Amino acid sequence: MRTGLIARKVGMTRHFRDDGTHVPVTVLQVEGCRVVAHRTAETDGYTALQVGAGKPNAKRLTKAVRGHFAKSKVEPTRHLAEFRVPADDLVPVGHALTVEQFVPGQFVDVAGVTIGKGFAGVLKRHNFRGLRATHGVSISHRSHGSTGQRQDPGKVFKNKKMAGHMGATQVTAQSLEVIAVDGAQGLLLIKGTVPGAKGNVVTVRDAVKRALPKDLPKPGVAPAAPAAAAGQE
Repeated sequence: MRTGLIARKVGMTRHFRDDGTHVPVTVLQVEGCRVVAHRTAETDGYTALQVGAGKPNAKRLTKAVRGHFAKSKVEPTRHLAEFRVPADDLVPVGHALTVEQFVPGQFVDVAGVTIGKGFAGVLKRHNFRGLRATHGVSISHRSHGSTGQRQDPGKVFKNKKMAGHMGATQVTAQSLEVIAVDGAQGLLLIKGTVPGAKGNVVTVRDAVKRALPKDLPKPGVAPAAPAAAAGQE
């Protein structure tokens, strides 16, 4: 399993295939994504990569956060995410991660926070049918009806579907097809919808329920040498 990326949801559009058919796609942009730190079995008990992206407000960084990035000798990032990887697939700290590690036709899993809907009833939140319009039902047509039993067991069981806060939860959309990859602009076109609103940050990684194509590119690009050093050489 390779490392994933941190991307920003730009919006939705459609992509035309060579035969003239079009596919609804979500556009994800990856910019400034790089490896920040390693998690190893010796020190942390598991193996993973910590990836960062985005430019933070320097005034809002705490001393602990500054020290974390100073230890890795990388610039601070606004967003952080961890991706479990085998020990053989640890990308060196500071290396950049681009959309070119994905190829058209492969499947990915995209995780993000869904759009918040506020307090919602059971018809909207859980797709309940609702009560009858006649036969004695008065005023409570959109209610959820009975929530429990009588004296035995005398309680409402946990996870009972009821009205409450809807949305604003972490959701992973699995096995989404990659339609196109634009390495120059850092764009990834994913078939269908992904969780979250426009501008939200999502994570993208290889699908866990689909076989990966052969000869996938290795993630990680070495940082470019400074211009002064290149001129001296």
